[in-house]
Amino acid sequence: MTDTAVKIDNVAIARDYFRLLDAKSPDMLSLFTPDFEFYYPKYGRGGGAEQLMDVVVGLSARVETMEHDVSDYLFVAEGDHVVVEGTTRGVLSNGDKWAAGETPCGRFCNVFTFRDGKIARVAVYLDPDYLNEAESAFLWGREGRQW
Repeated sequence: MTDTAVKIDNVAIARDYFRLLDAKSPDMLSLFTPDFEFYYPKYGRGGGAEQLMDVVVGLSARVETMEHDVSDYLFVAEGDHVVVEGTTRGVLSNGDKWAAGETPCGRFCNVFTFRDGKIARVAVYLDPDYLNEAESAFLWGREGRQW
C-alpha cells in the first residue's frame, strides 16, 4: 500500500472513531490495537479497553449526547499519525447544552498514532469543563469572548 493510501485509510479510521463514539457503539474498540494507549484530560494516561471504558462511563455520567460533525474538521495525516482539530456539541445529563462557537467548551484536538491499520494511541486535548464549573479559570472574563 502506498504512503498516500495509508494516510487515506488512517483518516477514514479516525472518522469512524468519531462516528462510533457518538453512537456509543462498542464496535469502536475494534478500531484499536489490543495494547493501545490513550490520554484524556483529568484522567491522564491509560491503556486498553478496560481503562478506556472507565473514561466512557465517567463521561456518560455527565454527558447525555455528544455530536462530532467531521464534515468541517481539519485532518492532517503524516506517516503513522493523524491530527484532528474539530468541534463538538451536545447535551449534558442535567439538560444544559454546549456547542463549540457558542459556549466556552467544545473545541478539541486529537492526535492518533496508527499501527497495522488500527489505532495504537490517541491523545485527546480539550477542556472537559462541560458544566462551566471552573469559573476561576476564566482569567480574562467571559464578556466579549468568541467561542
